[in-house]
Amino acid sequence: MEFITGLKQQEEAELEDLLKAEEGTTIILEGAVHSIRDMGEIAFVILRKREGLIQTVWEEGKTDMELSEIREGDYIHVTGQIKDEERAPHGKEVRLSTIRHLSHVSCPLPLPIDKWKLNTSLEAKLDRRSLSLRNIRERARFRIQEGIVRGFRDFLYEQGFTEIHTPKIGAKSAEGGANMFRLSYFHRPAVLQQSPQLYKQMMVGVFDRVFETGPVFRAEKHNTRRHLNEYTSLDFEMGYIHSFLDICAMETGFLQYTMNLLEKEYSKELKLLNITLPDVEKIPYVRFDEAKRLVSEKYNRKIRNPFDLEPEEEELIGKYFKEEYNADFVFVTHYPSKKRPFYAMDDPEDTRYTLSFDLLYHGLEITTGGQRIHDLSMLEEKIQEKGMTEEGLEQYLDAFRFGMPPHGGLGIGLERLTMQLLGEDNVREACLFPRDMSRLEP
Repeated sequence: MEFITGLKQQEEAELEDLLKAEEGTTIILEGAVHSIRDMGEIAFVILRKREGLIQTVWEEGKTDMELSEIREGDYIHVTGQIKDEERAPHGKEVRLSTIRHLSHVSCPLPLPIDKWKLNTSLEAKLDRRSLSLRNIRERARFRIQEGIVRGFRDFLYEQGFTEIHTPKIGAKSAEGGANMFRLSYFHRPAVLQQSPQLYKQMMVGVFDRVFETGPVFRAEKHNTRRHLNEYTSLDFEMGYIHSFLDICAMETGFLQYTMNLLEKEYSKELKLLNITLPDVEKIPYVRFDEAKRLVSEKYNRKIRNPFDLEPEEEELIGKYFKEEYNADFVFVTHYPSKKRPFYAMDDPEDTRYTLSFDLLYHGLEITTGGQRIHDLSMLEEKIQEKGMTEEGLEQYLDAFRFGMPPHGGLGIGLERLTMQLLGEDNVREACLFPRDMSRLEP
């Protein structure tokens, strides 16, 4: 009888092993042929690994495979000796003695992924996503995105949050309205969830503080640079708050933690993409109506919609706070009750407004959050005011029937946050496989 006893030691080296090894050491590598530069008697065969690029050198008469047998895109297993070379990536190269194929490409690559910048249309990149992301700079975007999610998780764990996983198919949506994907669930009507909101609130009564990262679905017929019909939401909900500003403070702490994490552990990707991290030492906040007034006066723009922010207004608010306070972010608070969902807590001093907020990053909304109603009778009254019924909300309301602490939370659009951090103009650049009105593949 044989047993698996844990991790198996691999003879093939990774980039960190190469960097630690001395000149003259024999090393075994596996990787993808990222590019080939034929110089005649020698050729530079650049291998792509998860950590970056490694320069290997094919030499006529010294390497056991003809150069003509190697193509860009092949996956190979090689043996060679390390040589210090300051012009090579990381200051080292590998002089090849043996090459063995792991797999062959079946056709020429349709995209020039070895180029520094992949100069092709967004549609072409998305159509060939599994290939375009093999470009070093393209894939670096999603290492940055990994760092954002990692920062969110690690910070909230430190703050005593419990990670939960809620269903994405439900009988009722948290947000309501017409922008829901409806489906038949074993001959019963169901919807794809627009938010884990109702479940998060229910779990505050269990764990006090909860968070989730997962997909949400919006059937919005918006074909814009900032909209997706499926995106990843970073959500948290916390109990025993004293004010919705406690939620803003928690998000500020997350941003501070995450920017520090990116600076320390993702510096290579930041440098590769020439990203300057935003200043999150302190974030200003301003009332919704005051923000509208400020940009209307400074930029001579008439207020057309008193109940919501138009995209141009968001951009101008971001511009205003950058010019006046050198702030990359701004919390816009006290949104009108008319535009907030039934669970949003009204401002007791003026019930036309709610104790809620959006966070704008360079003029784009990336977060919606606020204090929730925790009293059952207030919730039931608000449901009636919104012209809703309690059908499908029975289990949710039960949580409040059995008592709930004052609480609040938020949802952050991961792709939007990534897009703004990268300085991209289209949110699809920050989504691995975007889903919009016209795209269901790949």
